[in-house]
Amino acid sequence: MTMLRKASLFALAAGLMSAAPAASQDSSMTSPASPASTAAQDLSAYPLIARDALFGNPTRAAAQISPDGDYLTWLAPKDGVLNVWLAPADSPDQARAITASTDRPIRQYFWAPDGKSVLYVQDKGGDENYLLYGVNVATGEETVLTPFEDTRVQLIGASTTIRDAILVGLNNRDARFHDVYRLDLGTGELTKLIENNGYAGFMADDNLDVRMAIRPNQDGGMDFFKVTDNEIAAEPFSATAMEDSLTTNPAGFTTDGKTMYWYDSRGRNTAALVAMDVDTGETRVIAEDERADIGGSIRDQQTGEIEAYSVNYLKTEWTATDPEIKAALDFLDAELEGQYGIQSRTDDDRKWIVGNDPVVAPGAAYLYDRDAGTLTQLYVGRPELEGAPLVPMHTRELTSRDGLTLPTYLTLPPGSDADMDGIPDSPVPMVLLVHGGPWARDGYGYNSSHQWLANRGYAVMSVNFRGSTGFGKDFINAGNLEWSKKMHDDLIDAVEWAVGEGIAPRDQVAIMGGSYGGYATLVGLTFTPETFACGVDIVGPSNLETLLSTIPPYWAPLISQFHDRMGNPNTPEGLALIKEASPLYKADRIVKPLLIGQGANDPRVNQAESDQIVAAMEERGIPVTYVVYPDEGHGFAKPTNNIAFNAITENFLASCLGGRAEPIGDTLGASTAEIVTGAEYVDGLDVEAEAEG
Repeated sequence: MTMLRKASLFALAAGLMSAAPAASQDSSMTSPASPASTAAQDLSAYPLIARDALFGNPTRAAAQISPDGDYLTWLAPKDGVLNVWLAPADSPDQARAITASTDRPIRQYFWAPDGKSVLYVQDKGGDENYLLYGVNVATGEETVLTPFEDTRVQLIGASTTIRDAILVGLNNRDARFHDVYRLDLGTGELTKLIENNGYAGFMADDNLDVRMAIRPNQDGGMDFFKVTDNEIAAEPFSATAMEDSLTTNPAGFTTDGKTMYWYDSRGRNTAALVAMDVDTGETRVIAEDERADIGGSIRDQQTGEIEAYSVNYLKTEWTATDPEIKAALDFLDAELEGQYGIQSRTDDDRKWIVGNDPVVAPGAAYLYDRDAGTLTQLYVGRPELEGAPLVPMHTRELTSRDGLTLPTYLTLPPGSDADMDGIPDSPVPMVLLVHGGPWARDGYGYNSSHQWLANRGYAVMSVNFRGSTGFGKDFINAGNLEWSKKMHDDLIDAVEWAVGEGIAPRDQVAIMGGSYGGYATLVGLTFTPETFACGVDIVGPSNLETLLSTIPPYWAPLISQFHDRMGNPNTPEGLALIKEASPLYKADRIVKPLLIGQGANDPRVNQAESDQIVAAMEERGIPVTYVVYPDEGHGFAKPTNNIAFNAITENFLASCLGGRAEPIGDTLGASTAEIVTGAEYVDGLDVEAEAEG
């Protein structure tokens, strides 16, 4: 199977940048003088890329191949909603929808190990209480495999040899902890194996035997316990300190259970790929890179042994340790432009589904027949973008004021950079797009938000500020207790670099982001109120005290590590720290336009986070535009909602920075957007809101 580094247990937000919004404008608020001429220069020859083409449903996405190679699956719209489609591998044109979601798009699915069914997860209204569903490929019958209310399923283990069962975690007994169950895929029977009363996670081997339990320790790190016959050992066999807690994780067993792999930063800065002999505890380093963590691996389908690994510093680089895999990767390197990833493999490993990201063209999926040496395109995900004026993404290494290297990505408007050196011929307005997490990262490749904003006339910059993952533990830990401080300084240093390089005028820089990126936006407008011309906050926390008191219950085992990295509200010092870092208490400093988007069902950043700062601004007579989606959670999953918010965003940015925009049009009517306040501060929004209201 293809192994990617597991997402951090701490992730506050992921994948929200595709839902990034824009900010509002009021005549009483400070704004740049006559920005339009700067942004609009040289864009007349480049058509506006329609929002629907960028943010609507893809034609197809997420292709997979069945374990036996007989079938292909992918996500595609059915009656306007993403569903799973199935087709014979030799007749893709005979595809049919096998799921029937009519409301929320299906975004995660996978083949059952026995190849008899397709499994997917779905929540309700963005509440992230994901249930597991199965669809029998032969009969089309759909079954709810975890039929519980207010329950979030976790996949714990699957096997290459035991095909009719998987291991799942369920928190239906206690919302804080996931008990371990064996799920019989044929009968749907759930058998409890371990009752969990304090562990953050478990890992199983190929026999579906639970072998490890993971629990936070008092030092802020993680303890790792052996599990034998479903009994957890009293004492850990291994542990990390807090400094390694985000860069050291177990990565699975070989099929025979004799070797366990780790991504391990203990005794080094960046995480190495390490093999440990289970019996002796001896370890050997398979790969390491001083620039960045080992990010993922490809493993033998039968033995589970490492065949290749990846490093993602500025771009993803693969290194093969197996000659046959090297030949396959060399072939793909020669055939494809940009970057690629292996999305799915047959059990015999002779056929792969490969996703290709050309960066300046829409992504595509291919069937790679390793025996025949052929690469056949299955589809282009967004064919409407073929021929569109997409622009390259530039990699940069910036230096913070205290000497840290900040891996950064920059995209420029079409026609603004004649010699293609990554510096516009003259400064253009810029959007600083801040990623969520914060324990996550920005990366290289096609980015719908970058392309959208560049097409509207803006330079777009995404900075991996300290605290971002992927660049070693020193870089992550440099962000500890630095919310609103050095983490924000990195963003300001990036803006100063852009201004100094002639990329953007000092008074025409906006800040925008989701989750932590939304928080960074609020920090930008309150802590450095004159730096940014406007801001767009998507599901961002405004009060770190209330954020920590309302986290989802299943994050309870990890709360101590949040405290170590953010501040502990249970101590006077920690409470003072997180209050000082909370934009809510500095709302009176906001002097620039602000747009806020929020999902009403967000379990990570509750709606109260946005409500609080909007109320504080209104009490002080400070204009703000606030949009709520009653059927969304942590970001906007429904394309109609995402498009509507982006329509508001780009029209706000046009008022603030002077770029171009499609009219809002009828996007509000197609969405569930509720304009709570401030419609009058975005061009065209008050008219549309009145028409809908």
